[in-house]
Amino acid sequence: QFKFKRQVPMGDYVVDFCCQEKRLVIEMDGGQHMELENSKKDKSKQEFLQDNGYRVLRFQNIDVDKNIEGVLEEIRKVIN
Repeated sequence: QFKFKRQVPMGDYVVDFCCQEKRLVIEMDGGQHMELENSKKDKSKQEFLQDNGYRVLRFQNIDVDKNIEGVLEEIRKVIN
């Protein structure tokens, strides 16, 4: 079983969830992430995380609300 921490500071960013042991970050994106400015910030954040050895999984909030089992299965695939 792996531990995830919520709202973890990393550099100039804060990630939604992080499993240090697996070097995995999970980001939850609401509709505001579709806006151009926020999309650019997300890209910079993801590049920073990847450059520091983290894999990043992104999920839309609606996916979590409507398909939590699918989201969990994607996470399981990565950590196993």
